Amino acid sequence: MIRKDREITDRAEQLAIIEACDVCRIALNDPASGFPYVVPLNYGVDIAGDEIYLYFHSAKKGEKLELIAQDNRATFEMDCDHQFIFYDKRMSCTMGYRSVIGHGLIEVVPDDEKIAGLEVLMRHYHAEDFPWSTKLVPVTCVYRLKVLDMTGKFRDNIHPGESRWEPPAHR
Repeated sequence: MIRKDREITDRAEQLAIIEACDVCRIALNDPASGFPYVVPLNYGVDIAGDEIYLYFHSAKKGEKLELIAQDNRATFEMDCDHQFIFYDKRMSCTMGYRSVIGHGLIEVVPDDEKIAGLEVLMRHYHAEDFPWSTKLVPVTCVYRLKVLDMTGKFRDNIHPGESRWEPPAHR
């Protein structure tokens, strides 16, 4: 990382970013095209001792599952708190944000653990417990990424002569 002053190495701060984000992007290896395959996903996070797991779900068939079956290594990324920062005096701008990026291994969750995995996902988006139908569980694939490493980064320091840009109000 070039800007070490913006790096977030504290695990609690990294986890706070993960909790604040709505979407996790995973990049998978696609040997057929020679390009990474990137897909945005809903997710949930579970911490078991020192291990961090990101849970995802999808249909039981599809390109991402085929790629995971070929090579379960993945890169993940998530970001939040986007703020346009304008430097009045210099007439230039930048973007404020917080982000986490890392690597992990993905595994399909066994059928008898799918409901627990889906509950991890639900907790990320719904603080309260509520009843939900399990009718679609048999046709749903639940998989999780075991985080091997990650780092965070932020840009959120306003200096004299800078301001946050606010979009104009809609009429």
